[in-house]
Amino acid sequence: MSLEARAGSGTGTAAPAPRAGRHPAVALLVIAAAELMVVLDATIVNIALPGIQAGLDIPGGALAWVVNAYALAFGGLMLLGGRAGDLFGRRRVFRFGIALFVFASLLGGLAPGTAPLIAARALQGVGAAIAAPTALSLI
Repeated sequence: MSLEARAGSGTGTAAPAPRAGRHPAVALLVIAAAELMVVLDATIVNIALPGIQAGLDIPGGALAWVVNAYALAFGGLMLLGGRAGDLFGRRRVFRFGIALFVFASLLGGLAPGTAPLIAARALQGVGAAIAAPTALSLI
């Protein structure tokens, strides 16, 4: 019996059936939103600096660390985030990085003073450094 007869198709070429539970368009939207969140957070805080300074009474020298803590952690740990994705699974590491980023964002929003805000921004940078390279590799 030929392949065509078994497949029940006159052409002999059957399209592969999509896997159940897989939605590549939704995954792409989630990954793109996560990348936007990570990249936007590196720059959007510059707009909020005057409000942060007034609300938390942060001196000018410490205000620079609100921006720099994120940038240093993000840039310094990005290679390790990519390697962690290779070792422990990209999807798992991506989820962990986004969860850490969101948790640190919540901590930063609730920060009562300068030191907790800078620590939260550094933790955000760590979450971004974990999520960004794994997001790009998932695409």
